[in-house]
Amino acid sequence: MGEKRNQPLARDAMAYVLAGGRGSRLAALTDRRAKPAVYFGGKVRIIDFALSNALNSGIRRIAVATQYKAHSLIRHLQRGWNFFRPERNESFDILPASQRVSETQWYEGTADAVFQNIDIIEDYGPEFMVILAGDHIYKMDYELMIRHHVEAGADVTIGCLTVPRAEASAFGVMAVDGNDVITSFLEKPADPPGTPDDPEVTLASMGIYVFRWDFLRDLLIRDMQDDNSSHDFGNDLIPQIVRDGKAQAHRFADSCVRSDGEPVYWRDVGTVDAFWRANIDLTDFNPDLNLWDRDWPIWTYSELVPPAKFIHDEPDRRGSAVSSLISGGCIISGSEIRESLLFTQVHTNSYSSLERAVVLPYANVARHARLTNVVIDRAVRIPEGLVVGEDSEEDAKWFRVSEGGVTLITQDMLDRREASL
Repeated sequence: MGEKRNQPLARDAMAYVLAGGRGSRLAALTDRRAKPAVYFGGKVRIIDFALSNALNSGIRRIAVATQYKAHSLIRHLQRGWNFFRPERNESFDILPASQRVSETQWYEGTADAVFQNIDIIEDYGPEFMVILAGDHIYKMDYELMIRHHVEAGADVTIGCLTVPRAEASAFGVMAVDGNDVITSFLEKPADPPGTPDDPEVTLASMGIYVFRWDFLRDLLIRDMQDDNSSHDFGNDLIPQIVRDGKAQAHRFADSCVRSDGEPVYWRDVGTVDAFWRANIDLTDFNPDLNLWDRDWPIWTYSELVPPAKFIHDEPDRRGSAVSSLISGGCIISGSEIRESLLFTQVHTNSYSSLERAVVLPYANVARHARLTNVVIDRAVRIPEGLVVGEDSEEDAKWFRVSEGGVTLITQDMLDRREASL
């Protein structure tokens, strides 16, 4: 660090995205795909936010570690993130769990998912490692976090959300001193600590870590020699650094990308209710998440499809959408759509209605269907006359009704229903 830099710190960093988790609370939405590959916002996948943040921050070396049902995720990454060029000192590596250490060992923890690929990382020789979770919705400039890490002289810098103490028991939380140096790291405590500037809030981990690579490499090697370790950043490595080194908290509000007056936006869409709500919120007049920001675009794979089409204009058979997001390739044929989000190539047929519906790509809604407060999985074919969202007891016989009253519909559920009728 003695020499003067003439480029951003992010150009000497590698982003390492942990994308192997299932996300079991999303129920059937992750039966066939990992949580980072779940669709969001009409066009993108959840992982595109972490990847776009890295790209927009100036990071040009990215690796994605995959494990659980990775085909959908890998296919998306191959199609949408294939523009990195080695001749420009760029790289994009997809790293499935492949028993690189032994024939019986897959990725056994978040730290192990990095350790097993040390040789690949070493070939690139990054100065900094930015460890990211691939399953959250947010916009963040990692350059500012890396700069904070260097200026603080920390061993690790941890991205933190400021959350009310009453809600903090669901997170890994941190106690900090007046300079936001972490003094203790607690996993889901019953009585979370406040902060020096506001005792009513707590700093909760976002699962984002910045290290110098040489420090992290040595730490990983030592951790793998410890038979009592679970080889996890949150359970093992971070508490050790808090105890023996310097761990710095970095508040998300300091690097969150937003326009003037916009709130800090971060969502864990890890349940059906949270997934539905975050998507439906985008239909608001001024949504908290600005997907129209041309200065911080969310990159993704985008299919070549024709524009959305609305047909029929009769009193009881009018193709219309109000307060809704309708993606390319959709055909709204004599249907009424309200406060809904339709992904690519969804077709709705005459006399059907959708209200507060999140409909994943290639779904087809037959005539006279009436759907309210629903999430419809990819390529589902809704039968004629199906009514969902008006009688939760009846819905629960065939579909998954969440605690918040949102009904998840998959093709397997519809097939079982049809077979029993």
